[in-house]
Amino acid sequence: MSADYVRRYYGVPARRGGRVEFDGRPGVITSCPGAYVRVRLDGQHRSVPAHPAWRMRYLDSDPATSQAGGGRTP
Repeated sequence: MSADYVRRYYGVPARRGGRVEFDGRPGVITSCPGAYVRVRLDGQHRSVPAHPAWRMRYLDSDPATSQAGGGRTP
């Protein structure tokens, strides 16, 4: 699976290197190894797994799609 799968399945603008806010903390998507994304939070060395549509805000995208919720939710 890939970022393309995550984008299509969840209806979010996920992409590797994209800036996000996960659970209120800024970070960057490092990979999309399955039906989730890995996010390296600012100031951290390791990435954490995150659901693409749960507590995730996409910062590098069109304002109309910056909030997750257009696709499936947990």
